[in-house]
Amino acid sequence: MSAPKALAADPWGLVRSPSPGPSLAIGSPSDGCLAGAKTLAVRGPGWREVYPARHRFYGHPALIAFVHRLAAEVRARHMGTLLLGDLAQPRGGPMSSGHRSHQLGLDVDVYLHLAHHPLTVTGRARLETISMVDGGAINFQAWGRPQMRLLRLAARDPAVGRIFVNPAIKRHLCRTLTGKRAWLRKIRPWWGHRRHFHVRLICPHGDYACVSQAPIPPGDGCDATLAWWFTPAAKVPTPPVHAGPPVLPAACGRVLADRAVPAGRRSLSRR
Repeated sequence: MSAPKALAADPWGLVRSPSPGPSLAIGSPSDGCLAGAKTLAVRGPGWREVYPARHRFYGHPALIAFVHRLAAEVRARHMGTLLLGDLAQPRGGPMSSGHRSHQLGLDVDVYLHLAHHPLTVTGRARLETISMVDGGAINFQAWGRPQMRLLRLAARDPAVGRIFVNPAIKRHLCRTLTGKRAWLRKIRPWWGHRRHFHVRLICPHGDYACVSQAPIPPGDGCDATLAWWFTPAAKVPTPPVHAGPPVLPAACGRVLADRAVPAGRRSLSRR
């Protein structure tokens, strides 16, 4: 495919650098973009990017700060090294593969497997992450207290809106957790997510064009809504398919065109 045709087919994935101007999450997680993205280092104190060649290690400053906080918490408890999957592309936007969301720079995939030895560039490329779910049940050869502690640390961060996990993981937590369980409310079941959990932050204060997701229902989620995930109706190969391409806010055109987006409300209106 020629460069012009490739750019037309996947313009967001081919851009290699963030746009200028202030950092702004524009739109919704599945229909949006990110202005003024910040770069997360491929490796840092307490974390490693597993697939840096994907070039999806960009995020809103709020997301970069969250990764730093979570890594520091994990290091302080001598739990190991965080292994990170995708954040966002340099300007957010739709991805050609792997995700419908991750478009605002407010989502990050964190592997439930923690590293306990140094990872070279070659080692990361060959790393085989471990599934915590076998069929519809927990794989107790992989799952243990470190995985529960990691989820709890992430969920207790005030910037976190929700965390997506495999339904079997949510069910196991519902059945086994004792004591303070308020953080369990943020843990939400979703298809896949056998090896990693997906953190989604709330819209940062002042990002007026960021569209908040609907609030989490009351309660800890250990109810009939969880039971549904283990019925025949939920046994589909993939999550529901969205019809048609994302409809992005008009301001995302400015982001893609490498022009700074003003921080005012009027300039960030949706189409």
